[in-house]
Amino acid sequence: MKHELNIWVVGGDLRQAKLAQLLAEDGHTVHTYALGEPQEPTPGLTAEVSPRYIDKADCVVLPLAVSNGEGLLNAPLALSEHPLAPILDRLSPRQFLCGGLVGGEAEELARKRGLTIHDYFAREELAVANAVPTAEGAVQLAMEHMPITIHGAKVLVVGFGRVGRLTAQRFQALGARVSVAARRYDQLAWAQAMGYGGEHLGQLKDWLCGYDLIVNTVPAQVLGQGELEAVKPDCLILDLASKPGGVDLSAAGELGLTVIWALSLPGKVAPSTAGAAIKSTIYNMLREIGL
Repeated sequence: MKHELNIWVVGGDLRQAKLAQLLAEDGHTVHTYALGEPQEPTPGLTAEVSPRYIDKADCVVLPLAVSNGEGLLNAPLALSEHPLAPILDRLSPRQFLCGGLVGGEAEELARKRGLTIHDYFAREELAVANAVPTAEGAVQLAMEHMPITIHGAKVLVVGFGRVGRLTAQRFQALGARVSVAARRYDQLAWAQAMGYGGEHLGQLKDWLCGYDLIVNTVPAQVLGQGELEAVKPDCLILDLASKPGGVDLSAAGELGLTVIWALSLPGKVAPSTAGAAIKSTIYNMLREIGL
């Protein structure tokens, strides 16, 4: 990878703000757009009021997720809305363009302009790194919203992928009685080998009544009307899954259940750590293409 690159960080939340700062500290020339003012003055970091010179960039980093729908850049720190298309219009295929959770809308806008948005969120190293603050954020939310201690609580973790494994581990370390629900029998075997209770995902509604906390990590509806009717009224449900989520929120509301859909936890509970993980992943991607 070249020692110094011209990098634009466009849109995003505190993760991208920290990313821009870290890139500048590494000696790159960094420009931000639709990201508000820098959190702290950093040599080599400039906040731009327009994307006028973005065509000079070696690398353009779009947010996670790239779009918030209706063709708009995901830019919660900006003072106004920013359509994605005019930004892409200024770019060329020679530039390395990346973003997280790219989505069909952004992919299509890029394709029409001969561009490819490389998805850094699809990288395994970033998925693993993000699982840590996600699991810690789940513990934080549980502490804030449960009327009992985690120690001694009956906790069910739905799904046993990266986030599920680390979440179960964190709660068990704090003294919770942790069970895991998974569809694959090899995952259930691993859960049981690690000291957790294990139940098949297809039989959820038969044994949900005893839990104080349910943490879902599956990005598909696994807690529908039938399952939620079996949940006790004071059980807290944390949904850590990305869209469309795993909980029927309408049914949960009708039943009076407390559900927290905790999207983008790394950016909320540990933006510095999350920004550093994105930086490391982008460096890996740039090395792979020889930039």
